Amino acid sequence: MLKRKITKILEEWKNEENKQCLLIRGARQVGKTFIIEQFCKENYESYIYINFDLSPTLKDIFNGNLDANTLIMKLEVTFPNIEIKPGKTVLFLDEIQSCPNARVALKSFAIDKRIDVIASGSLLGLYYKEITSYPVGYERIVDMYPLDFEEFLWAIGIKENIILEVKKCFKEKKPVDEYILKQLNEQFKLFLIVGGMPRIVDEYTKEKSLGKVMQLQKSMIEDYKLDVVKYAETNVRQKVLNTFDSIPAQLAKKNKKFSYVNILEGEQNVGERKYSSSIEWLKNAGIINYCYNLTEPAAPLKSNLRLDCFKIYMRDTGLLMSMYEQGIQKDILNDELYINEGAIIENVCAAELKTRYQDIMYYEKKSQLEIDFILNIEGTVTAIEVKSGKNKQSKSLNSIVQNYKTVARYIKMENDTNLYIDELGIEHYPLFMIMFL
Repeated sequence: MLKRKITKILEEWKNEENKQCLLIRGARQVGKTFIIEQFCKENYESYIYINFDLSPTLKDIFNGNLDANTLIMKLEVTFPNIEIKPGKTVLFLDEIQSCPNARVALKSFAIDKRIDVIASGSLLGLYYKEITSYPVGYERIVDMYPLDFEEFLWAIGIKENIILEVKKCFKEKKPVDEYILKQLNEQFKLFLIVGGMPRIVDEYTKEKSLGKVMQLQKSMIEDYKLDVVKYAETNVRQKVLNTFDSIPAQLAKKNKKFSYVNILEGEQNVGERKYSSSIEWLKNAGIINYCYNLTEPAAPLKSNLRLDCFKIYMRDTGLLMSMYEQGIQKDILNDELYINEGAIIENVCAAELKTRYQDIMYYEKKSQLEIDFILNIEGTVTAIEVKSGKNKQSKSLNSIVQNYKTVARYIKMENDTNLYIDELGIEHYPLFMIMFL
């Protein structure tokens, strides 16, 4: 059984006095149903589960009046063996995007307070036109991601006290024990290959077979493509598939800015107008992360976002790995992390950061200066450079230190290093410590 951080969010939500309905969104197969079901069974006396994809006839419960009394009576008739107890019963509405009226009904449940309600969905952003009235102020939305590196360490049996000791080194800016450093570096390389999709991680922990891992990853990629065929509108379907297939090549460029002309070789009239909706589809499906360019690395960062200039990363690095040619996994295990212009390492860092920050950003100026990530960490504008190769030079980061007073903290994540701070005040960390930022 995989331990997930979102369980703590669920526990905190349950103990809130005036709680909203909780809506968990994330990509398919990211583990939403399993973790919510487990939580409901362990924390409530009675539990009602509705999956609108598996039981489409139950959508009728949410036809007609959507007041709480009517809805609760319909639930009691539908589930006569489940006693609804105020404050002790939870209703789990799975795949809620397939029943827009159920999303509207969240307001009634939140006001009534007799039943706690958790909803989940994978393609919520694709059905917004069908929802007649959003329950604004009555639902709390939480994004669920694939396992991050810390959760992966839990899954493969690394003890909590080891992680806490390494985290202490991070906070106190002191080197990690060399043996532990080496072991965590090896586990991080493994994480790049396996990724964080729960089914795949669980399979790896049982069988320890990377061959099986890669087979499952290929299958999951095909499932995502089938979702596109099934759920995307006809006029955008092929564009979504083309955009999705272009991601590995987009990230393998030296300049990883997303380029419309690189979506399909030889295609004419390629541009934002034609393909922006296909990129948004992948984002709404929870498959990709955006990383926006900044006009200036200065607070408030959001005021400097360039919405027309961005990089796209896969939310799961293991799935990205499986989209490249065979043999790349062996390169990673052999410590050749700079393959494909460092695409794999940059992607995993973006994925880790996205689990903690609403927006991730980067800064580029005239193709001569590029900082991989710019974040506001506890009120401090921070420049983060990711180095996956043997070249330790940091011209861009050095330039930021010397010329940009708006940036107050400088971090360099790199392979084959221990923790130290150099004479310019740049903090150097091993790559796996991205999990602590």
